[in-house]
Amino acid sequence: MKDSVAEEHLYLGFSHQYGDSIFPLHTSISLFLLSYCDCKIFKIFLVPTSEDVDDQFVTKNLLGDLEVHLISRCQLPVVVQSCCLPAVVVKDGKFCRAGLSVVLRHIIQKTYEADPSKKDVLELLGFKKTCLKACAEVSQWTRLCEVSIPLAVERFLMASPEHCQAIPSDILRLERKLGEPVRVHNDDKIRRQKLQQQKAGAKPAASVLGKEATEERETVAMHQQPLPSLELSIAFSKLLVQEVSDAVSREAPHIRRTKTSELPLLDHVFAEGLYFTLADIVLLPCIHQFLVSSKKQGKNLVNLPLISSWYRRVQEVPGVKKAAGKCNMELLQLPELMSAPEEQLQDFSSVPDEIEEENEDSHFIGGPRPTMTKLMENGIEAKFSPHPCPDWTLDWTNLPSAVNPGEGKMSRDRALRKQQQLNNLVATVTKLAKPGDVIVDFCSGGGHVGIVLAHMIPSCQVVLIENKELSLIRAKDRSDELGLNNIWFIQANLDYFNGTFNIGVALHACGVATDMVIEHCVKARAAFVISPCCYGFIQNTVKFKYPRSHQFKEILSYKEHMILCRFADQTAVQLPPERRLIGKQCMGLVDLDRALAAEECNYSVQVISMEPESCSPKNNMFVGIP
Repeated sequence: MKDSVAEEHLYLGFSHQYGDSIFPLHTSISLFLLSYCDCKIFKIFLVPTSEDVDDQFVTKNLLGDLEVHLISRCQLPVVVQSCCLPAVVVKDGKFCRAGLSVVLRHIIQKTYEADPSKKDVLELLGFKKTCLKACAEVSQWTRLCEVSIPLAVERFLMASPEHCQAIPSDILRLERKLGEPVRVHNDDKIRRQKLQQQKAGAKPAASVLGKEATEERETVAMHQQPLPSLELSIAFSKLLVQEVSDAVSREAPHIRRTKTSELPLLDHVFAEGLYFTLADIVLLPCIHQFLVSSKKQGKNLVNLPLISSWYRRVQEVPGVKKAAGKCNMELLQLPELMSAPEEQLQDFSSVPDEIEEENEDSHFIGGPRPTMTKLMENGIEAKFSPHPCPDWTLDWTNLPSAVNPGEGKMSRDRALRKQQQLNNLVATVTKLAKPGDVIVDFCSGGGHVGIVLAHMIPSCQVVLIENKELSLIRAKDRSDELGLNNIWFIQANLDYFNGTFNIGVALHACGVATDMVIEHCVKARAAFVISPCCYGFIQNTVKFKYPRSHQFKEILSYKEHMILCRFADQTAVQLPPERRLIGKQCMGLVDLDRALAAEECNYSVQVISMEPESCSPKNNMFVGIP
């Protein structure tokens, strides 16, 4: 590791030990990845949830060759105290990364930066480096891996042994996922190779592992009955940096002429498809603990043939057994599961998706007018409060260049509109803020709002929260240039921030993110100043159901509300004026529903149009005060 690299501290929660795992499972997963990557560049701290943890016991029994320190919650850097663990913070204590996926992705990137020969570690991030990059609030797959399965396994293990438990629905959901056809980049070519292999009647390969890889797994035989050899050949050739043989890759003319719709589908080799990724690393400690507990209880795993095959296959990956050994994980040698009789198999159709589709019939016609009329007949129309300070503006010409959004890669027109948007938010926040207040800029992007607020209100602490690393790094660079001391940066999904604050602000929080920001502010009893965006992306999620307010729910169905959301996005300047007007009214109605929902939580809320309205097609702003 280079001396110039700033030391980073990794904080992991510790509640208790169960078998060969540390709980919460997020900690076991993090330690397993560190062992797999052979990563020693972080200073690691365990943060016990209780005071009676034996230092020696934890260090010796569970942590392998990693040096780990115990630290109490109150000793954590202040920015980390506002976040769920795991979390990584740079030594200066201003930039924090929190949440399992964000932290694991960071460990991988830092391992590769420290040793560029570890290309296999970087490959864990998958195609275009996007594995588990989408946040759990919007991605069902990230949610399943990062949140649902670890929690389901923890609950399963903590339940009373006398209580006969069914297989958790999230485990069954993973089993179903592993049975779905694989979609990968360039899969058309691979599917043609598979067709050619099937036509040739090729027998499954005895082993697709090279001699070097097999040494680590002498006791594990490769019996891959359910899978043809092509998927395995491709998956393990990538792991072992081998080329797939020419015999596999050359296509016959009649294979090239076959329609894509007639090609065979690809089977899962690993969790996300053909390739071993971070998702497999996350799932292995969880599924391992579930299988160990199930075996002790004498459970029949006949319902989980795909998970069992996956568990055996992951053990074949170079480095996995070694990492498991370091973490004191005694991996099971499962028997090959035969297909069960139909009557024994659980009906997977009874396992609901996390977000169930709405089944209600839709009796409305066409566009938004019938829905708007329905609301009007019930006395509900879009209404906007007068702007409290329509002419207020920052003196942009006399502000330091790093405060100005125009210093980025923006056109002059866009920079002017961004300044106008900031005038609206900063004017409102300045009126609400008191010395000592904590102001959180949610979905902060490159920090346009947060940096202006930190510069303009030095008596307040400003926290920027953003999921995209590069945006937040740009914001940190601008802050460093300004020498700001009242600003923190947190790379995390919104759900991983649990700090107290006084004012929440968000400029163009996309779709459901607006409702997540409102929820955070309501929980903290904080004021909020929010400009929503991307109404067309609003949809029911695990946490949020629409409409939001009781008043709207009594009048509109979910599908009618979605019509308003879709048309609320039709406010672009290129559209005809009448269509833009309808779009603005739909925006007003969607935000009125949000305002009414906040008022049900004892907030006073105003929906305002930003000035001038030309500053953005999405020019609504609502201000809520508890």
